[in-house]
Amino acid sequence: MYKLRESDKHFLWSLFSAIGIVMIWKGIWEGIGSLPIIENPWVSLFIGLIMLTFSGIIFKEFDPLGGLEKGIADIMNHIQHHPKKHEFSVKYYDSLKKKEVLIAARDIHHLEKNMVAIIGEGGKEVFVPMHRIRSVHRKGKLIWKM
Repeated sequence: MYKLRESDKHFLWSLFSAIGIVMIWKGIWEGIGSLPIIENPWVSLFIGLIMLTFSGIIFKEFDPLGGLEKGIADIMNHIQHHPKKHEFSVKYYDSLKKKEVLIAARDIHHLEKNMVAIIGEGGKEVFVPMHRIRSVHRKGKLIWKM
C-alpha cells in the first residue's frame, strides 16, 4: 500500500481548503450577485483576492512548505518522549558528506526550535536542521517520509 508523504498530505489539505473557500465565496456571491459592481466576474475575483491577502489566509494557510516543519517537529517530539525510543532511527541529509545518514534515535540528545541535537562521532554534539530530516523508521520499517 502506498503511504502519502508529509508534503503530499499538506498539499492535498491545502488544495481541499482552497476549494472549500471558493465554494463558500461562490455561494455568497450568488446570493448578493445582483449588486451591479459585483456582477463582473473579474471584479469579484479581484475583491476576493484582496480580501484573502489582507486577512493573511493566503500566506498562513497555503504556504506549501510551512506546515511541513511543524509535522517534522511533532514526529521528532513524539520519538524523543517515546518509552521505546531505541526502536526508532532517523535518516537525514548531511550537506557536508553530500549523502543521507541514518542515526539511531537514542543518539538524539535534545530538540530545539527547528534543530535536532545529535551526539555524533567522538561524543561531539551535532546540530541538524529539521528540514533536512528525510525519513523516520521504527524497527527498520518506514513510518514517516518527507
